[in-house]
Amino acid sequence: MAVYVYSIVADGHPCRLDGLTGVGSETGPLRTVTAAGLRAVVSDVDEAVRPARRDLTAHQAVQERLLADGTVLPLRFGYTAPDTGAVEAALEAGAASYLDTLGRLQGCAEYHVKASRDEESLLREILDGSGRARLLNDRIRAGDADPRLPLQLGELVAAEVRDRQEALAADLVRELVPYAREHAVHPPAGDGGVLGVSLSLLVADDRQARLREAEADLAERAGGVDLRLIGPLPPYSFV
Repeated sequence: MAVYVYSIVADGHPCRLDGLTGVGSETGPLRTVTAAGLRAVVSDVDEAVRPARRDLTAHQAVQERLLADGTVLPLRFGYTAPDTGAVEAALEAGAASYLDTLGRLQGCAEYHVKASRDEESLLREILDGSGRARLLNDRIRAGDADPRLPLQLGELVAAEVRDRQEALAADLVRELVPYAREHAVHPPAGDGGVLGVSLSLLVADDRQARLREAEADLAERAGGVDLRLIGPLPPYSFV
């Protein structure tokens, strides 16, 4: 029977799996497969697993439980293997890499920072701050039929948004990255709002309180920027 693989941990991890349910319509019990000093957390599945809300929630609950008790190498949703033997073989073949990654992640969790601006207030700020943008907008509103005007205004606004986005990302990196062992800046997501910036941080346990303080201080000074800090999370971005 195929097995769904949630995570990889060191064989000394307690793997408290009681009370958790697996993915799939016929949820098999969670168990571990051990090989080469590693343990993979798995459950049996008899069908292709789709990203339904219940299954996504079950997958994430396993990662969070393991993270609470130690270092975890979380796998992305949907990873399956043909059988237990294939999992054992994968652990043995990749043992050196998996153990190295677990060592790098030891004592750390991921934090995700999202920053965005309200579209209306941002456009108003651009129009107020740019004489050329204001002039183009006024001509359009006054009924000027020149077909070049909307394109010119759109290009100008897009350039302003891009410049502000780069500046915001630089601010986040400068202010928050010193608290992280590693970081990754992500491109704006489609649902991130105007001026959307996101940053992932790998943060050691003894630096997490300092990170939260720094983010709260930055949020107070951000002036119109919606800043959100999410975590601690399993370190998906750093596997």
